[in-house]
Amino acid sequence: MRKRPLGNTGLQVSELALGTWGLSGDGYGPVTEVEQEGVIDRALALGITLFETADSYAHGAMEKKLGERLPKDGEALVVTKIGTDRSVSPPRKTFKAEFIRQRVEQSLERLQREAIDVVLLHNPAPRTVERGEATDALIALKEAGKIRAWGVSAGDVETARAAVQRGTEVLEVAYNAFHARELKELKAELLEKNIGVLARSVLAHGLLCGMWVSNRDFASDDHRAARWTHDDLKRRISQLNALRPCVAGGVTSLRAAALRFVLANEQVSAAVLGPRNAMQLDQLLRDAGKEPPYLTPEVLSALDLRLQNVGAA
Repeated sequence: MRKRPLGNTGLQVSELALGTWGLSGDGYGPVTEVEQEGVIDRALALGITLFETADSYAHGAMEKKLGERLPKDGEALVVTKIGTDRSVSPPRKTFKAEFIRQRVEQSLERLQREAIDVVLLHNPAPRTVERGEATDALIALKEAGKIRAWGVSAGDVETARAAVQRGTEVLEVAYNAFHARELKELKAELLEKNIGVLARSVLAHGLLCGMWVSNRDFASDDHRAARWTHDDLKRRISQLNALRPCVAGGVTSLRAAALRFVLANEQVSAAVLGPRNAMQLDQLLRDAGKEPPYLTPEVLSALDLRLQNVGAA
């Protein structure tokens, strides 16, 4: 497993990270504890050193599971996200300083750690970041030795830019072949400040695997049921034709092409994967390839033109 620097944090991370939202059962339906433990253990065996979670995933159960399964020797690094209050119904976003301090303490206990490697604000609004209360709270926690680095998981370019202006050390954004605008727009700022980038939604919640029929229905407890209308999904599936010419040589599937698109971007410190079982994780690691070039500059340039032509860029 190759490693990359996480910006200027001083941390080296595996370029593939294990995300735990899918494992938690919150996004795609239930996952057994045996499967959860199997995926975490398999990730460790395969050399993954970065594990991404949130205090709200399964009401903290995923943090607790990572605390139980990950070694305490410092090799396995944890990124957790804070800012969702699930003690109320419906859940709400909360970024008050006292809430953040309390949640970090609870996360430390569940993760069984003296310090959390990276804590991110979990999808705040741009104005929340701009006000500075939440980011100042994270800075104070770093100074107190509770966390090693801090950042923002941003849902749009405005939030990401506000985070950069507040001095974020790590930025997590959605990034894939169909969703690359934010990272393109922020490229110069991120390079100038040497900010670590975590790429989430690298397969667009499974869309980029190319395995769906255009009239697919999702279960009611699957977040994708509300993500796309049937017309949206049909249009997105048709746009996959732009990605198909990348499947050649050692790139054996659309899933492999989509994953290598993310890894080919040197700005990305780690691509956050979301497997729900160990077999899926093994497949993803085979698809990723072992070393650069994941996709050549010529392939990427041609892909960009095709994506623009189908309206997916």
